[in-house]
This record gives sequence, C-alpha cells and structure tokens, in this order.
Amino acid sequence: MIVGVMGAMPEEIEPILKRLEGVQKHEIADNIYYTAMYGSLDLVVAYSKIGKVFSALTAATMIEKFGVRKLLFSGVAGAINPQLRIGDLIAATKLCQHDLDITAFGHPYGYVPEGKVFVEADPKLLELAAEVAAKRGIKLRRGIIATGDQFVADEGRKRWIGETFGADALEMEGAAVAVVCDAMKVPFFILRAISDAADMDAGFDFDAFLQSASAQSADFLFSMLDALDQAE
Repeated sequence: MIVGVMGAMPEEIEPILKRLEGVQKHEIADNIYYTAMYGSLDLVVAYSKIGKVFSALTAATMIEKFGVRKLLFSGVAGAINPQLRIGDLIAATKLCQHDLDITAFGHPYGYVPEGKVFVEADPKLLELAAEVAAKRGIKLRRGIIATGDQFVADEGRKRWIGETFGADALEMEGAAVAVVCDAMKVPFFILRAISDAADMDAGFDFDAFLQSASAQSADFLFSMLDALDQAE
C-alpha cells in the first residue's frame, strides 16, 4: 500500500524522515517529496508549505504522481473549544473552510455549488487512531476543524467560527487536503496538536513547542503506520 504523510512545515516532517532509511528525494512543482519503505508500506512524505493552495497541490501530487491510497496529515492548530489545552491532540471528524464566503448568492458559509460545507474524515482511520491512542495511553480528542488562509488571532473571529461551524480548532491546511482526498476517493486522517489556547501564558515558546509536538505526532503516526503495515 502507498501511504502519504504530510505536514505544513519542515519541522512537522523532520521527525518522520529521521526514522526512515533509504529515503529518496523527488522534486515536483516547486516542492520536494520523499519516498521510502516502512515495513510493507511505500511511504511518500512531504511538507506542503502553509495555506490551502499549497496543501491542496501537495495532496493532489501525492495522489496523482505517487499513487497514494491513504493520506495522514499532522500539524498544529489553535483552539476554539475552551476545553482544549496546549498540547492536546485532536483528530478531525470533519473539516470546513471558514473563509469561504458566497453568502451573497444565498449559500451558507463554507459552501460552493456542487460542493459541501463539511468533508468527513475516514471512519476506519479514525477508529484506528482511537485504538492506537488507547494502547499508548494517550488522550485523543475528536472534533470539527476549520481551515482558512488566515492566522486568526482575533477572539471575536474565533468565536464566530466556533458558532457558525461548531468548530473545535482552526488551522490553515486541513480542509483543503480533505477536499482533494474526498474528490479522489482517498481515505484521509488529520491530526493536530493544540499550539495556542485559552490557558497559554506570555512565556510560551512556539518554536520549542513545535519541535516537541512534531515528535509526539510523529510517534503517533508511526503507531498508525505499524497497524496499517500489520493489516497488509
């Protein structure tokens, strides 16, 4: 099976690449894709760069050029749900685009004709993630993730996204990956570590957090890959 593993930033895939042997590099469309074997799995690893356009391009390239048949994405996200704390892991049950707005034509926020507001993650991969979390003693939350080409710091905007979409967290890539995978019938899983929340303090070091969260997410994804490998 060919499995894709994505992040948005280099830091999010570095812990994954460090654990692979015989890695080969491929340059396509101004990006670098890494391929390697992991057990019986053919892995394709890449960081997309930030934003919906780059993440959609990367996901489509993985599927079209490399034949990826399952796609796992990991990265960081900001909390909307006040119950989320820094460091919490959340798996997206479904995703939406909070900055997609053609309400002037009578459509709801996040919707375009022949599209849909929410794209649902693969239930089998969500169940696999739950099993991995239980075995590792990790609390894995589930929830709705909202995506947009904006870093949202305004509390009023966050509140609006939460109320409009029922969103628990927000980031800048997940829904774009979801739309591509949904259109191409490729099961996907989006994992996010909460990097900013109501409980953060002024001394929070994002760079240090990104490094530790990426390592934690990589460990989790490798446990999922192990399970997928055993199922082959």
